[in-house]
Amino acid sequence: MSAATMTAPVRGKTDDGRIGLRANLRHIGALVRRNFMQIRNEPFSMFDALAMPIVFSLLFTYVFGGAMTGGNRSEYVNYFIPGLMAMGGLNIAMSIGTGVNDDFNKGVMDRFRTLPIARSSVLIAKLVVESGRMLVSTVILMIMGFIQGFELKTGPLELLAAVLLALVFGSSLTWIFMLLGMSLPTPQAVSGMGFLVMMPLQFGSSIFAPTATMPDWLESFTEYNPLSRLADAARALTSGHGAVAEPVTVTLAWAVGITVIVAPLAVRKFRNKTS
Repeated sequence: MSAATMTAPVRGKTDDGRIGLRANLRHIGALVRRNFMQIRNEPFSMFDALAMPIVFSLLFTYVFGGAMTGGNRSEYVNYFIPGLMAMGGLNIAMSIGTGVNDDFNKGVMDRFRTLPIARSSVLIAKLVVESGRMLVSTVILMIMGFIQGFELKTGPLELLAAVLLALVFGSSLTWIFMLLGMSLPTPQAVSGMGFLVMMPLQFGSSIFAPTATMPDWLESFTEYNPLSRLADAARALTSGHGAVAEPVTVTLAWAVGITVIVAPLAVRKFRNKTS
C-alpha cells in the first residue's frame, strides 16, 4: 500500500490535530485490506490456522483418547473438542506477537510512521485480521470434531455462542502478545516467552483432562485459569450439561479486563516506538 493511498483520510483530522473517528475507521479498513492482501500473496502464513486444529484433533483423539477414557475415544472427542476451542485462540494470538516484532525489525512499521494515520489503527487492523484467522481455525476444528464423532447436543445457536465466546477471549489475548512483540528484541524471544506463558495455561487447565484428577495445588490453579473457564463454558454450551452463566460471565470478565488493561499499554508502546 503506497503512502498516497493512505494520505487521503487526513481530511478527517479535527481542529486540534486529532484524527476523527470516521477517518480512523477508514484507516483501519485500509490496513485490514492490506493485511488480507498479504495473506493472499503469502498463503503459507495461514498454515498455523489451517493445520493446527487438524493436527491437534487427530493427535489427542488417536494418541490420548483411548487412554483417557478407557478406550472410548468418542467420549473424549466430546470432552476435548470444546477445550481446543479455548486453546486455538491462544496459539493464534502468540503468532501475532512474533509477526509484530518481525515487522519492526524489517522496517515495516517505519513506513507507517510517515503516514498521517492513527497509531492505534495499525494494531486494531491486526486484531481484526487475527480474529478472522481464529474464526477460520475454529471452523476447521469443529469440522474435524464432527468427522471424528463430536455430538452437538444443544443447537446451532449455542454452538455459535461458544465459537463467539472463544473468539472474544482469543482476541483479547492478542493485545498481550502484541505488547510482548513490541517489548522483546527478537521474534525468537517473543516465541520463547509465549511458550512460557502458553504451556502452564494450556496444560494447567481443564482443556485436556478433568481437573478433579489433578493434585490439590494444581486444581486450585485451574480454578483461576481463564482457559478452564472458557473450556467449561464451551462444553456447557455444546453439551447442554453443567452451568453456563457462571463460566461465560467469568470468561467475558477476563476478556474485558485484559483488553481494558493491556490494549492502552500496547497502543502507548506502539506510539513510543514509532514516534
